[in-house]
Amino acid sequence: MRKLVILGGGYGGMKVMQQLSAKDIPHDYEIVLVDKLPYHCLKTEYYALAAGTESDHEIRVPFPKHVRRQYGNVQNIDLDNKKITLSNDTKGETLEFDKLVIGLGAEDKYHGVPGASEHTFSIQSMEETRRTYEAISNLPPRSSVSVVGAGLSGVELAAELRESRHDLTVRLFDRGETILPMFPRRLSNYVTSWFEKHDVEIISNSDITRVAESALYNHDERITSDAVIWTAGVQPVQVVRDLNVEKDRKDHIILTKHHHIPGYPDAFVVGDCASLPYAPSAQLAEKQGEQIVSILKAQWKGEELPSSMPEMKLKGTLGSLGKKKGFGMMGEKAAVTGRVARLLKSGVLWMYKYHSGV
Repeated sequence: MRKLVILGGGYGGMKVMQQLSAKDIPHDYEIVLVDKLPYHCLKTEYYALAAGTESDHEIRVPFPKHVRRQYGNVQNIDLDNKKITLSNDTKGETLEFDKLVIGLGAEDKYHGVPGASEHTFSIQSMEETRRTYEAISNLPPRSSVSVVGAGLSGVELAAELRESRHDLTVRLFDRGETILPMFPRRLSNYVTSWFEKHDVEIISNSDITRVAESALYNHDERITSDAVIWTAGVQPVQVVRDLNVEKDRKDHIILTKHHHIPGYPDAFVVGDCASLPYAPSAQLAEKQGEQIVSILKAQWKGEELPSSMPEMKLKGTLGSLGKKKGFGMMGEKAAVTGRVARLLKSGVLWMYKYHSGV
Protein backbone atom coordinates (compact mmCIF):
# COMPACT_ATOMS: atom_id res chain seq x y z
CA MET A 1 0.00 0.00 0.00
CA ARG A 2 1.36 3.43 -0.97
CA LYS A 3 1.31 6.16 1.64
CA LEU A 4 0.45 9.82 1.98
CA VAL A 5 2.20 10.64 5.23
CA ILE A 6 1.17 13.75 7.17
CA LEU A 7 3.67 14.88 9.77
CA GLY A 8 1.79 16.77 12.47
CA GLY A 9 -1.91 17.04 13.20
CA GLY A 10 -2.04 20.83 13.50
CA TYR A 11 -4.40 23.12 11.62
CA GLY A 12 -2.83 22.53 8.21
CA GLY A 13 -2.49 18.78 8.56
CA MET A 14 -6.02 18.57 9.95
CA LYS A 15 -7.43 20.42 6.95
CA VAL A 16 -5.66 18.03 4.54
CA MET A 17 -7.11 15.03 6.38
CA GLN A 18 -10.60 16.49 6.52
CA GLN A 19 -10.71 17.25 2.80
CA LEU A 20 -9.26 13.92 1.65
CA SER A 21 -11.79 11.19 2.28
CA ALA A 22 -11.20 7.60 1.23
CA LYS A 23 -12.92 8.23 -2.12
CA ASP A 24 -10.58 11.14 -2.91
CA ILE A 25 -7.36 9.12 -2.92
CA PRO A 26 -6.23 6.33 -5.27
CA HIS A 27 -7.33 2.83 -4.25
CA ASP A 28 -3.72 1.80 -3.55
CA TYR A 29 -3.07 4.74 -1.16
CA GLU A 30 -3.63 5.20 2.55
CA ILE A 31 -3.27 8.31 4.69
CA VAL A 32 -0.94 7.99 7.67
CA LEU A 33 -0.77 10.68 10.33
CA VAL A 34 2.32 10.95 12.51
CA ASP A 35 1.75 12.84 15.76
CA LYS A 36 2.74 12.67 19.42
CA LEU A 37 -0.85 12.92 20.64
CA PRO A 38 -4.05 11.02 19.77
CA TYR A 39 -6.06 14.18 19.06
CA HIS A 40 -5.83 17.55 17.34
CA CYS A 41 -5.23 20.44 19.75
CA LEU A 42 -6.61 23.96 19.38
CA LYS A 43 -3.33 25.83 19.67
CA THR A 44 -5.07 29.19 19.46
CA GLU A 45 -6.59 28.36 22.89
CA TYR A 46 -3.38 27.32 24.66
CA TYR A 47 -3.27 30.67 26.46
CA ALA A 48 -6.56 29.79 28.20
CA LEU A 49 -5.36 26.33 29.18
CA ALA A 50 -2.19 27.84 30.65
CA ALA A 51 -4.22 30.37 32.64
CA GLY A 52 -6.62 27.71 33.89
CA THR A 53 -9.77 29.15 32.32
CA GLU A 54 -10.27 26.25 29.89
CA SER A 55 -9.74 22.56 30.51
CA ASP A 56 -7.53 20.22 28.57
CA HIS A 57 -10.59 18.40 27.26
CA GLU A 58 -12.17 21.58 25.87
CA ILE A 59 -9.34 22.18 23.41
CA ARG A 60 -9.16 18.69 21.93
CA VAL A 61 -10.67 17.69 18.59
CA PRO A 62 -10.67 14.06 17.33
CA PHE A 63 -8.71 13.20 14.23
CA PRO A 64 -10.68 11.93 11.20
CA LYS A 65 -11.44 8.21 11.53
CA HIS A 66 -10.34 7.26 8.03
CA VAL A 67 -6.71 8.18 8.76
CA ARG A 68 -4.26 5.63 10.15
CA ARG A 69 -2.31 7.05 13.07
CA GLN A 70 1.28 6.41 14.02
CA TYR A 71 2.53 7.94 17.25
CA GLY A 72 6.03 9.19 17.82
CA ASN A 73 8.50 12.03 17.42
CA VAL A 74 9.97 12.81 14.01
CA GLN A 75 13.76 12.57 14.25
CA ASN A 76 14.75 12.88 10.60
CA ILE A 77 13.20 13.51 7.18
CA ASP A 78 15.02 11.93 4.23
CA LEU A 79 13.51 13.55 1.17
CA ASP A 80 15.77 11.79 -1.33
CA ASN A 81 14.97 8.28 -0.12
CA LYS A 82 11.43 9.13 0.99
CA LYS A 83 11.88 7.92 4.55
CA ILE A 84 10.96 9.30 7.96
CA THR A 85 12.81 8.27 11.12
CA LEU A 86 10.61 8.18 14.20
CA SER A 87 11.18 7.58 17.87
CA ASN A 88 8.72 6.79 20.64
CA ASP A 89 8.88 5.55 24.22
CA THR A 90 10.00 2.06 23.29
CA LYS A 91 11.93 2.12 20.02
CA GLY A 92 12.90 3.89 16.85
CA GLU A 93 11.46 3.03 13.47
CA THR A 94 11.43 4.07 9.84
CA LEU A 95 8.35 5.06 7.87
CA GLU A 96 8.43 5.26 4.08
CA PHE A 97 6.24 7.66 2.12
CA ASP A 98 5.11 8.29 -1.45
CA LYS A 99 3.56 11.68 -0.73
CA LEU A 100 4.49 13.80 2.25
CA VAL A 101 2.95 16.80 4.02
CA ILE A 102 5.21 18.42 6.61
CA GLY A 103 3.17 20.29 9.20
CA LEU A 104 5.30 19.99 12.33
CA GLY A 105 4.74 23.53 13.54
CA ALA A 106 6.97 25.84 15.52
CA GLU A 107 8.87 26.07 18.77
CA ASP A 108 10.04 29.00 20.85
CA LYS A 109 12.87 31.17 19.59
CA TYR A 110 14.98 32.59 22.41
CA HIS A 111 17.13 34.99 20.37
CA GLY A 112 20.25 33.92 22.21
CA VAL A 113 19.02 35.22 25.59
CA PRO A 114 21.01 33.37 28.31
CA GLY A 115 18.81 31.28 30.59
CA ALA A 116 15.64 31.76 28.54
CA SER A 117 15.29 28.13 27.44
CA GLU A 118 16.06 26.82 30.93
CA HIS A 119 14.04 29.21 33.08
CA THR A 120 10.91 30.13 31.13
CA PHE A 121 7.60 28.43 30.51
CA SER A 122 6.00 28.01 27.10
CA ILE A 123 2.63 27.69 25.37
CA GLN A 124 3.95 26.30 22.09
CA SER A 125 2.87 22.68 22.57
CA MET A 126 0.20 20.89 24.55
CA GLU A 127 2.81 19.30 26.81
CA GLU A 128 4.54 22.59 27.50
CA THR A 129 1.23 24.38 28.09
CA ARG A 130 0.22 21.76 30.64
CA ARG A 131 3.47 22.38 32.53
CA THR A 132 2.83 26.12 32.39
CA TYR A 133 -0.68 25.65 33.76
CA GLU A 134 0.63 23.52 36.62
CA ALA A 135 3.30 26.08 37.51
CA ILE A 136 0.84 29.00 37.46
CA SER A 137 -1.75 27.08 39.46
CA ASN A 138 0.81 26.27 42.16
CA LEU A 139 1.95 29.86 42.67
CA PRO A 140 1.03 31.21 46.10
CA PRO A 141 -0.98 34.44 46.43
CA ARG A 142 0.83 37.70 45.62
CA SER A 143 3.31 35.97 43.32
CA SER A 144 4.51 37.72 40.17
CA VAL A 145 4.30 36.48 36.58
CA SER A 146 6.17 38.00 33.66
CA VAL A 147 4.99 37.47 30.08
CA VAL A 148 7.78 38.20 27.60
CA GLY A 149 6.44 39.24 24.20
CA ALA A 150 3.32 41.33 23.56
CA GLY A 151 2.14 39.84 20.31
CA LEU A 152 -1.27 38.20 20.08
CA SER A 153 -0.32 35.18 22.24
CA GLY A 154 1.31 37.27 24.95
CA VAL A 155 -1.57 39.74 25.12
CA GLU A 156 -4.23 37.02 25.34
CA LEU A 157 -2.24 35.13 27.96
CA ALA A 158 -1.64 38.19 30.15
CA ALA A 159 -5.33 39.13 30.01
CA GLU A 160 -6.47 35.61 30.81
CA LEU A 161 -4.04 35.41 33.73
CA ARG A 162 -5.46 38.61 35.14
CA GLU A 163 -8.98 37.18 35.07
CA SER A 164 -8.03 33.78 36.46
CA ARG A 165 -5.65 34.97 39.20
CA HIS A 166 -6.58 38.40 40.58
CA ASP A 167 -4.00 37.92 43.32
CA LEU A 168 -1.01 37.82 40.94
CA THR A 169 1.19 40.67 39.79
CA VAL A 170 1.21 40.38 35.98
CA ARG A 171 3.75 42.18 33.82
CA LEU A 172 3.87 42.21 30.02
CA PHE A 173 7.23 42.96 28.39
CA ASP A 174 7.54 44.13 24.80
CA ARG A 175 10.43 45.38 22.69
CA GLY A 176 8.32 47.93 20.85
CA GLU A 177 7.00 51.35 21.72
CA THR A 178 3.42 50.04 21.58
CA ILE A 179 1.94 46.57 21.87
CA LEU A 180 0.35 44.79 18.91
CA PRO A 181 2.06 46.86 16.21
CA MET A 182 0.53 44.67 13.50
CA PHE A 183 -2.90 46.15 14.32
CA PRO A 184 -4.15 49.72 13.79
CA ARG A 185 -3.21 52.15 16.54
CA ARG A 186 -6.84 52.31 17.65
CA LEU A 187 -6.79 48.63 18.61
CA SER A 188 -3.41 48.90 20.29
CA ASN A 189 -4.70 51.80 22.38
CA TYR A 190 -7.85 49.86 23.28
CA VAL A 191 -5.86 46.87 24.52
CA THR A 192 -3.42 49.10 26.40
CA SER A 193 -6.34 50.82 28.11
CA TRP A 194 -7.81 47.45 29.12
CA PHE A 195 -4.53 46.42 30.72
CA GLU A 196 -4.23 49.72 32.58
CA LYS A 197 -7.78 49.35 33.90
CA HIS A 198 -7.10 45.77 35.02
CA ASP A 199 -3.75 46.47 36.65
CA VAL A 200 -1.47 44.68 34.21
CA GLU A 201 1.82 46.54 33.85
CA ILE A 202 3.07 46.96 30.28
CA ILE A 203 6.84 47.45 30.06
CA SER A 204 7.58 48.85 26.60
CA ASN A 205 10.97 49.22 24.88
CA SER A 206 12.17 46.25 26.89
CA ASP A 207 15.30 44.25 26.20
CA ILE A 208 15.47 40.98 28.11
CA THR A 209 19.18 40.30 28.48
CA ARG A 210 19.04 37.28 30.80
CA VAL A 211 16.61 35.01 32.61
CA ALA A 212 17.41 33.37 35.95
CA GLU A 213 15.50 30.96 38.17
CA SER A 214 13.46 33.63 39.98
CA ALA A 215 14.07 36.74 37.92
CA LEU A 216 14.55 38.24 34.49
CA TYR A 217 16.81 41.09 33.50
CA ASN A 218 15.45 43.99 31.47
CA HIS A 219 18.30 46.13 30.15
CA ASP A 220 20.33 44.24 32.80
CA GLU A 221 18.02 45.47 35.58
CA ARG A 222 16.95 42.55 37.75
CA ILE A 223 13.17 42.11 38.11
CA THR A 224 11.97 39.42 40.49
CA SER A 225 9.50 37.04 38.90
CA ASP A 226 8.10 33.78 40.24
CA ALA A 227 7.29 32.58 36.72
CA VAL A 228 8.39 33.82 33.29
CA ILE A 229 6.36 32.79 30.25
CA TRP A 230 8.05 33.22 26.86
CA THR A 231 5.92 34.37 23.91
CA ALA A 232 8.62 36.42 22.18
CA GLY A 233 9.00 34.66 18.89
CA VAL A 234 8.90 31.24 17.24
CA GLN A 235 10.85 29.25 14.67
CA PRO A 236 10.26 26.01 12.74
CA VAL A 237 10.99 22.89 14.78
CA GLN A 238 14.56 21.58 14.78
CA VAL A 239 13.99 18.66 12.41
CA VAL A 240 12.74 21.10 9.76
CA ARG A 241 15.58 23.54 10.37
CA ASP A 242 17.97 20.63 9.79
CA LEU A 243 16.61 19.88 6.32
CA ASN A 244 19.11 20.64 3.56
CA VAL A 245 16.72 22.71 1.44
CA GLU A 246 16.43 26.41 0.67
CA LYS A 247 15.01 28.50 3.50
CA ASP A 248 14.29 32.16 4.17
CA ARG A 249 16.05 34.25 6.81
CA LYS A 250 13.70 32.91 9.50
CA ASP A 251 14.37 29.25 8.56
CA HIS A 252 11.00 28.71 6.89
CA ILE A 253 11.18 26.41 3.87
CA ILE A 254 10.88 28.19 0.54
CA LEU A 255 8.25 26.50 -1.64
CA THR A 256 7.00 26.50 -5.20
CA LYS A 257 3.66 28.13 -5.97
CA HIS A 258 2.16 24.65 -5.58
CA HIS A 259 3.38 24.42 -1.95
CA HIS A 260 5.94 21.68 -2.48
CA ILE A 261 9.69 21.85 -1.93
CA PRO A 262 11.59 22.73 -5.14
CA GLY A 263 12.95 19.53 -6.65
CA TYR A 264 10.62 17.41 -4.49
CA PRO A 265 7.14 17.49 -6.06
CA ASP A 266 5.87 14.87 -3.62
CA ALA A 267 6.91 16.78 -0.46
CA PHE A 268 4.62 19.60 0.68
CA VAL A 269 5.03 21.96 3.63
CA VAL A 270 2.09 23.53 5.47
CA GLY A 271 1.76 26.03 8.29
CA ASP A 272 4.48 27.47 10.51
CA CYS A 273 7.32 25.73 8.65
CA ALA A 274 6.43 27.26 5.26
CA SER A 275 7.79 30.53 3.88
CA LEU A 276 4.70 32.53 2.93
CA PRO A 277 3.98 36.25 2.38
CA TYR A 278 1.72 36.33 5.45
CA ALA A 279 2.16 36.08 9.19
CA PRO A 280 1.71 32.49 10.39
CA SER A 281 -1.77 31.69 11.69
CA ALA A 282 -4.21 28.81 12.03
CA GLN A 283 -6.37 30.37 9.34
CA LEU A 284 -3.45 30.59 6.92
CA ALA A 285 -2.47 26.96 7.55
CA GLU A 286 -6.01 25.87 6.74
CA LYS A 287 -6.10 27.88 3.51
CA GLN A 288 -2.78 26.40 2.49
CA GLY A 289 -3.99 22.91 3.38
CA GLU A 290 -6.96 23.34 1.05
CA GLN A 291 -4.66 24.25 -1.84
CA ILE A 292 -2.33 21.33 -1.12
CA VAL A 293 -5.33 18.99 -1.36
CA SER A 294 -6.18 20.42 -4.79
CA ILE A 295 -2.62 19.80 -5.98
CA LEU A 296 -2.55 16.25 -4.61
CA LYS A 297 -5.79 15.43 -6.42
CA ALA A 298 -4.41 16.84 -9.67
CA GLN A 299 -1.20 14.84 -9.30
CA TRP A 300 -3.09 11.61 -8.66
CA LYS A 301 -5.27 12.20 -11.74
CA GLY A 302 -2.23 12.99 -13.89
CA GLU A 303 -3.58 16.46 -14.65
CA GLU A 304 -1.45 19.47 -15.49
CA LEU A 305 -0.94 21.63 -12.42
CA PRO A 306 -2.43 25.15 -12.53
CA SER A 307 -0.19 27.94 -13.80
CA SER A 308 -1.12 30.02 -10.76
CA MET A 309 -2.81 29.48 -7.41
CA PRO A 310 -5.67 31.54 -5.98
CA GLU A 311 -4.76 34.23 -3.48
CA MET A 312 -5.20 32.99 0.06
CA LYS A 313 -7.63 35.59 1.37
CA LEU A 314 -7.76 35.74 5.15
CA LYS A 315 -10.91 36.82 6.96
CA GLY A 316 -9.14 38.69 9.73
CA THR A 317 -7.67 38.21 13.19
CA LEU A 318 -9.46 38.16 16.52
CA GLY A 319 -8.01 38.27 20.01
CA SER A 320 -9.52 37.96 23.47
CA LEU A 321 -9.16 40.04 26.61
CA GLY A 322 -10.49 37.54 29.11
CA LYS A 323 -13.94 36.05 28.63
CA LYS A 324 -15.90 39.27 28.10
CA LYS A 325 -13.89 41.59 25.86
CA GLY A 326 -11.84 41.26 22.71
CA PHE A 327 -10.36 43.03 19.71
CA GLY A 328 -9.49 42.34 16.11
CA MET A 329 -9.76 43.05 12.42
CA MET A 330 -12.45 41.68 10.13
CA GLY A 331 -10.95 41.79 6.66
CA GLU A 332 -8.40 44.50 6.07
CA LYS A 333 -10.16 47.59 7.43
CA ALA A 334 -12.99 46.76 9.87
CA ALA A 335 -11.73 47.03 13.45
CA VAL A 336 -13.88 45.50 16.19
CA THR A 337 -13.50 45.81 19.96
CA GLY A 338 -15.29 44.92 23.16
CA ARG A 339 -18.01 42.36 23.66
CA VAL A 340 -18.72 41.98 19.93
CA ALA A 341 -15.14 40.98 19.17
CA ARG A 342 -15.16 38.39 21.98
CA LEU A 343 -18.44 36.91 20.78
CA LEU A 344 -17.09 36.71 17.24
CA LYS A 345 -14.04 34.82 18.43
CA SER A 346 -16.16 32.42 20.46
CA GLY A 347 -18.34 31.86 17.41
CA VAL A 348 -15.36 31.07 15.20
CA LEU A 349 -14.12 28.54 17.74
CA TRP A 350 -17.58 26.93 17.99
CA MET A 351 -17.84 26.64 14.21
CA TYR A 352 -14.41 25.03 14.00
CA LYS A 353 -15.35 22.42 16.58
CA TYR A 354 -18.75 21.85 14.95
CA HIS A 355 -17.26 21.22 11.51
CA SER A 356 -14.67 18.93 13.08
CA GLY A 357 -17.38 16.73 14.53
CA VAL A 358 -17.12 17.77 18.17
